[in-house]
Amino acid sequence: MLNRIVLIGRLVKDPELRYTPAGLPVAGFRIAVDRPYVGQTGERQTDFIDIVVWRKLAETVANHLQKGRLVAVEGRLQIRSYQTADGQKRQAAEVVADNVQFLDRPKGGGANVSEHGDDIGQETDLSADDDIPF
Repeated sequence: MLNRIVLIGRLVKDPELRYTPAGLPVAGFRIAVDRPYVGQTGERQTDFIDIVVWRKLAETVANHLQKGRLVAVEGRLQIRSYQTADGQKRQAAEVVADNVQFLDRPKGGGANVSEHGDDIGQETDLSADDDIPF
């Protein structure tokens, strides 16, 4: 069986970085992805998709991406079940990404530089660690 997804879209807000009780970094962000066709109204439809990244990739994404940036995301689709405070059961779909590529440069010009001194400007490939903690 295969569960693989590839998306290209723009961040709708800045990534949010958190840490698990065990100290693992995890970041979440949402991207807007246009559908490949025009609807009956003549306008292109857009899907808003939640993305989750772990470990070093989470820290890199949180430090170098912001609202409006164009990214390519590779990962797997995950359906999560949870219960609201009032006891209702809900499900959430999200992409757990293991690869994020920055497809544009930040507004304001120059290339972004990571903590390793690597240029992470255009089309940079950032991959997560192989093991995901769940």
